[in-house]
Amino acid sequence: MHIIILAMLLPLLAAAGLALTVYSGRAENIHVKIPRLELDAKIDGNLSEPAWQQAALLNGFSQFSPQDGIPAADSTQVLVWYSRTAIHFGIRAYEAHGAAHASQADRDKIYADDNVQLFLGTFHDRRQATVFGVNPFGVQLDGTMVERGQVVSNGWNGSVAARGNPDLNQDFVFESKGHLTDYGFEVEIRIPFRSLNYQAADIQDWDLNIIRAVQHSGSEDSWVPAKRSSPSFLGQSGSLDGMHDMSRGLLVVVVNPVVTQKLVGAPTTNGWGYAHSTPQLGTTARWGITNNLTLSGTAHPDFAEVESDAGKILLDPRQALFYPEKRPFFLDGAEQFAVPSGLIYTRRIVQPEGAIKLSGKAAGMSIGLMAAVDNALPTATVQDRARFGILRIQRDLGAQSRIGVALTDRELPGDMNRVADVDGRILLGGPYSAQFQYASSWTRRGTTELDGSLYGLVFNNSGKNFGARYSFTGTSPDFRTTSGFISRGGTTNAVADQHYTWYKERGSLLDNIALDVQGSDTWVSANLSHHGDAIEKKLHFSVSSTLRGGWGLGGGVYWETFGFDPALYSKYRIQRTVGTRIDTVAFDASPRIFNRDYVLTFNTPTFARFNASAVYIGGQDENFFEWAQADIHYLSAQVSVRPTDKIRVDGTYDYQDYYRKTDGTIVGKTLIPRLKVEYQLTRSMFLRVVGEEDISANDDLRDESRTQQPLLVNGKLASASKTDSFHGDFLFSYTPTPGTVLFLGYGGDALNTPDIRNRFLSTPLIRSSDHFFVKYSYLFHL
Repeated sequence: MHIIILAMLLPLLAAAGLALTVYSGRAENIHVKIPRLELDAKIDGNLSEPAWQQAALLNGFSQFSPQDGIPAADSTQVLVWYSRTAIHFGIRAYEAHGAAHASQADRDKIYADDNVQLFLGTFHDRRQATVFGVNPFGVQLDGTMVERGQVVSNGWNGSVAARGNPDLNQDFVFESKGHLTDYGFEVEIRIPFRSLNYQAADIQDWDLNIIRAVQHSGSEDSWVPAKRSSPSFLGQSGSLDGMHDMSRGLLVVVVNPVVTQKLVGAPTTNGWGYAHSTPQLGTTARWGITNNLTLSGTAHPDFAEVESDAGKILLDPRQALFYPEKRPFFLDGAEQFAVPSGLIYTRRIVQPEGAIKLSGKAAGMSIGLMAAVDNALPTATVQDRARFGILRIQRDLGAQSRIGVALTDRELPGDMNRVADVDGRILLGGPYSAQFQYASSWTRRGTTELDGSLYGLVFNNSGKNFGARYSFTGTSPDFRTTSGFISRGGTTNAVADQHYTWYKERGSLLDNIALDVQGSDTWVSANLSHHGDAIEKKLHFSVSSTLRGGWGLGGGVYWETFGFDPALYSKYRIQRTVGTRIDTVAFDASPRIFNRDYVLTFNTPTFARFNASAVYIGGQDENFFEWAQADIHYLSAQVSVRPTDKIRVDGTYDYQDYYRKTDGTIVGKTLIPRLKVEYQLTRSMFLRVVGEEDISANDDLRDESRTQQPLLVNGKLASASKTDSFHGDFLFSYTPTPGTVLFLGYGGDALNTPDIRNRFLSTPLIRSSDHFFVKYSYLFHL
């Protein structure tokens, strides 16, 4: 019906001299000449101002997920025009299947709602884009996206061909407002040019694609008829052509002073006491040197988190847990510092006293340059503070390929680490692409010097039905990076991953079903050159399916073998009794553990008020506590409930246990329940409460696979132990615009007193510390 109404209106608008120019994505009419208007429009969510009657009209969306290449089931119209200082988008989303999902959510938390996302590639390179999203009320989502290929991990269900998700950590200033209508929803967006970096050219061509997420069907629609078999999602973008006479302002300078006051509580001899600290004043400034280069600096910044990192279960003690960067200064322009294998990880700069960086794009090159002074130890002298230097440069090659270099340097007196890297991504034609990386490190610690290397080669086939990923990556034993994150060093990994997806006709009970077969070997790098056996061998069979409406089911069988790693157990010994004498011998355990795990996955559609997902693993797996096979259970479940359009309740539950094969006794257990409740008072104001308990316990350790004798670690009997902690956060947040915030918060911790008789049961918790804080910052545009 809406198409008929539009067809009837076009002649009337043409007669009035206000004809809309229509660009249909399905007709491949994706190069848009948008009008430049000396008009203004009030951002009220109503597309009734005269400017909208002269805008370019984008329609003809195609479904991208769960199946591409077919017309979208729900129609979407996007109106576009620009003025001297901003670009405007108007969205009319038609929903014939019922009311659209909409909530008054906090920024970036609209994935449970119907939403529309704009991918603006302001450098016209089809490699990176700024993302602006809105839900039906105009609640905002924003971030950046750098193209890294379309074959992505599907968690425990193997790999699938899909677009990567944008990084939502960076926030931009733009206006948006919307409302529900009888046909769906309508949203108005204004993005000022001063919020964007773009080319230094009089005539601008920008990349553009638009994605609409439709929650009732669990589908994604794309204005450009993008194919999942392409090795690049951004490489399929359309364009906004011929924009001119655009202004970001005479001088784009942003100053963001921050003041924080913290009150810390702890037990004292007289009960409970609080220590008053001096208010901390910090400042961050950003200068847009040109349209495409930004210089930023910060002095004594406050990087206190308003929400603690969520707890994680460490599945393998040989690997370090990764926690993402959350601090605003380092998130700004973070896409310019992205390096494969995590060679730049800014959380290594623990407590910077000051930092400066230059980021942007010029002459076909992306540039990121950073220097920082880290006062990780408050008692350190000026000479003892760590100094970081980081450089990242990437050069575009051809239509979609690139090559990059990175240099990192961290120095302390008597301690130095430097890493030099070269990496690249090459499109080979069709769905095929390849990636390569080589890095060298130089490390000096006192009188010890180490030289090492990192290497990687990856080949991808991102075909729609058949896809594959083959990789060979690793680090030498002496490779070190104190400016990056390597989860497990000194190993080399070879992976062969093949997946095949069958797609059914729209309307079928089954949208698609995918089979994934992955084999991988891991070697200790020191043994690889001597043709040593792989320390890990894995063969994973996984199947996953998407049912009509967005239901998901999956399963898998994993066969694995793990070789004994002497380095992990270098501090272990076995206690034995010989007659009346007690002595110890080296811990020389079973050379290899054989596993067979069964995996089940499940997720619901994103209903208006509810969605959930879960992963369960059962079978035989490695008991790292004692290096023996064990019966295991692992569960990770997430539930999100939205009883009203202003309340969000998110709960997660992670559980893992190990039972000995010999007698069925439990050797270890971990539980991490977490609950977060948010109440959105207004669009810019919310209350949040978070509670998380982390319980971990293990039994007396013994030589389970052989003698059953007690184990010693660091010369002491490995007796039963338990840790039980609770952390709670409360936050009031007022954020009228990104950078202008008021936080009022409370955080508290509680611990239990271990009880050996109840080591696998919860015991009463006693408050151990807490704190109150106030944080205020204001964003000045000069």
